[in-house]
Formats: sequence, structure tokens, C-alpha cells
Amino acid sequence: MTDPVIFGEGHLSIEAIMAVAHRQAPTRVQKDAEYQARITRGARFLDTLLDKEGVIYGVTTGYGDSCVVAVPLHQVDALPRQLYTFHGCGLGQVLDATSTRAVLAARLRSLSHGVSGVRFALLERLQGFIEQDVLPLIPEEGSVGASGDLTPLSYVAATLCGERDVLWQGERQTAAAVHEALGWTPLTLRPKEALAIMNGTAVMTGLACIAFARADYLLKLATRITALNVIALQGNPEHFDERLFAAKPHPGQAQVAAWIRQDLAVSGPTQALHRLQDRYSIRCAPHVLGVLADSLGWLRQFIETELNSANDNPIIDGDDERVLHGGHFYGGHIAFAMDGLKNLVANVADLLDRQLALLVDTRYNHGLPSNLSGAPTSSAMINHGFKAVQIGASAWTAEALKNSMPASVFSRSTECHNQDKVSMGTIAARDALRTLELTEQVAAATLIAANQGIWLRTRAGNLNLPAPLQAMHDQLQADFVPVIEDRALEPELRLCLDRIRCQHWGLYAPKG
Repeated sequence: MTDPVIFGEGHLSIEAIMAVAHRQAPTRVQKDAEYQARITRGARFLDTLLDKEGVIYGVTTGYGDSCVVAVPLHQVDALPRQLYTFHGCGLGQVLDATSTRAVLAARLRSLSHGVSGVRFALLERLQGFIEQDVLPLIPEEGSVGASGDLTPLSYVAATLCGERDVLWQGERQTAAAVHEALGWTPLTLRPKEALAIMNGTAVMTGLACIAFARADYLLKLATRITALNVIALQGNPEHFDERLFAAKPHPGQAQVAAWIRQDLAVSGPTQALHRLQDRYSIRCAPHVLGVLADSLGWLRQFIETELNSANDNPIIDGDDERVLHGGHFYGGHIAFAMDGLKNLVANVADLLDRQLALLVDTRYNHGLPSNLSGAPTSSAMINHGFKAVQIGASAWTAEALKNSMPASVFSRSTECHNQDKVSMGTIAARDALRTLELTEQVAAATLIAANQGIWLRTRAGNLNLPAPLQAMHDQLQADFVPVIEDRALEPELRLCLDRIRCQHWGLYAPKG
């Protein structure tokens, strides 16, 4: 059985959040007495301040620019519901189930630090939502990324209180009905609890975890596609020589070249080279993909540090009994990471699109038929093979490249100039996911085309594929039969996309 993901004092990885998002691991809240006592001290400290009529942002004051407005003690308990109610104005598509689970997990991780002033019961209920797969319907638009993801996270706060709608057991239902079905009493949020749920970076961080995982797989897939295309285009394997990459030793770039050598079963100098130098989209593939490979380390650092942080305001130190007002809701690190990632991924789309353009063009594909058509001579004149697929890939690439403009530089002053410098982190994360979607479409097209190119070479005879590529070719042939007479390829492209998104093909297992 898979080990549970524990929400408490321990560090959580992107992979842990992905296991939760894909329902591949159970979840637990840390429950030892010392930890529970620490959580409780923060909530009780807030209560003592209320007894002393202390001034605490968002607890005894209004929100944002309204922090100068004092809230009398008899109205304090009403303030949390007011906060999630007036923020119920999100628009756009609702987040899908995987994204919503990642958001819930990211918010629970932040609150589990014990410096947000929330009750242990709130942590347990959030974990209960994850475990029972009660998914708030969260509109994806409406956050500027500081003060955190206020509007989208208001849907989490509201549904914990039995308001608004959730997805449960495959159906849209009211949160109140689901609470009743599960035998739960909806929460009544205590002072600071609505703010603790909403005033943080959980949406952008949850989406960033998903984007990272997809980009990591895309890197390996694009490397495998490149290796297939080296064979299909009768390329020069010496472009990936280990000694060559020792002269420019970016580690990720060298790793990509090593994966290609592994796929091509190249261990030393080769004989009977077809040409001195291939075009850049083949020869420079390790250099293009290597930028993404070498960036995954800092991307992980930015995302996991944000994930494992307390990112609401104010911070409640129940041990030393202090209230610390700051700006940890600001999502600048995630914004920059996602702006960088979408640029890196768009370059992968452009690389694969160029490889596909070589495959279909008889001027550059070294003897393959026009547009990779497998039609016999008698019907070749009316068949067009992958012509339209290449046009589609060009369109998806163009959109991915257009989408690479950074979101983080488009800060807007909002909320009476209280939020006068904001991160746009959630928009950047959504952009990154859209760029990944487009690039995966280009990868699907290029992969099926590369496989067609391999089949055409095999049909012509005298092609002995190296074992890794033969295994991949066999798997692809089971799903995608060769294109002989023209057919509509949309169903196969969609199937290939499904395979990519569930990471169907095992690629480059780590050594050791």
C-alpha cells in the first residue's frame, strides 16, 4: 500500500502533492499530542487577544484598505463569513478535479505549519475534503496573486461552511447536501480562519506543482521523440557524443545527450555517417531541451519552498504570543517560476514543430515520401498523409509562443491602492498550463509522425532499431497503425494526448 501523505511539520514534495492530486496516496494530518497542542495554542492566543480587545488585521479590523475600520467585538464572529461571501465573484472555467485536489493539498500544507491561528478541527476537515474527494467548484479567474488567491480560495472557505457547490461522486451537489450525506456538521469559521484559508498562494502553488510534473515528463518525451527522428531522418548520431558535451558541461544538456545516446545505442565513434551536420532542430536538441532540464532544479526549489511555507497574513505565533503583520501572501516566486516555465516549454513546442516540418518535406527528410504518406503509387497523388497535422502543429506552436509573454510584469494596483503591487502568479500558472497543453499537442503530432517515419524506413528494409526505440515503436504501433490511405487523425491525436498526460510510456528510469 502507498504510504500516506502526512500534513504536519514535515516537508512535502511536488511528487507528494501530485500523488494527492491523482488520488494515488491516502492522506493524514499529523496527530501527536505535541503537534495538536501547538496548533491549539495559536487559536487560543487569538481568543485571549479578543478578550483584551487587541487590534488584529482581519480579525478586529476590516480587510485590505479597510484595515483602518475597527470591528466591534460583537461583530467579530460575523467577519469570516462576510469575507468569503463578498469574494464569491470568480468567473471563467472551474478548475478540474486534479487541480482542485492540488489546491486543497497546498492550502492544508500551509495551514499545517501552525502559525495561522486556525483550529485543529479545520485541518481535519480540509483533510476530510481531500480524503472523501469533496471538491469545491473553484472558478479559475479572479486572482491577482496578492493578497494571495482570495477569490478562488473563497470557494474553499464557503464549502467548508456548507455553502456553494462541490463535485462529489461525479456529480455537482450543494456543499450542504454533501455535509449531510457524510454526517458532517458544516464549520462555522472562527476569527482569522476565513482569512487564513483565503489569504495565501494555494491556487497558484497547486497549479505550479501540476505544471512542473507535466514539464518534467514532457522533457523526457521530447528527448525520446528526438531520438526517433534521428533514425527517421537518417541523422548523424555523433552530434550527441559524450566528449562533445564534456566541452560545454551544462548538466541537464549533457543528460539529454546521454539519453539520446542511450536510445540510439551509441557508445563510441560511428561509421558511414549520412552527413556532416544535421539541421539545428536535430543537432541542437540537447541544447534546447537542456535549458529546461537545467532549470528544473530551481523551479522545484521555488515551488517547494512556497508549498512548504506559511503564506497568509498575519502570522500568529502562539508560542511567543505575537501577531506578525506582513506580506507572505505575495506570489512572486511562483509567478517568476511559471513565467520561466512557459518560456521553456514553448521552446520545446518550437523544437518539435521544426522536427515535424523536416519529416514531411522531401527536400529535407532524406528519402521519405512526401508528407509521410504510406499510400501506394496508384493512389499517392490523392493522399496527403501528415500535411494537415503539420499545419495544426504549427498553429499550436504559434499559440504557445504567443503565450510566452510574462504575466508577472503586468501588476495592477487594486483594492483602493492597498494591493498596489501584485504578483499575477495565478495567471502565470494558468498560462503555463495552457502552454503545456499546446506543447503536448505538438508532441503528440510529432510522436505519431516520427513513428510513421520509422515504419516507412522499416518497410523499405534494412532498418535495425536499437532496443529502446524498438520497444517504443512496438508500443506505438499497438495504438497507432500506419497511415497508408488518408484518414482523420483526430481520434489518434487525442488518444496520444491521453497517453502523454497519464505518463503512459516509461522513459529513462533513474540509475541506481
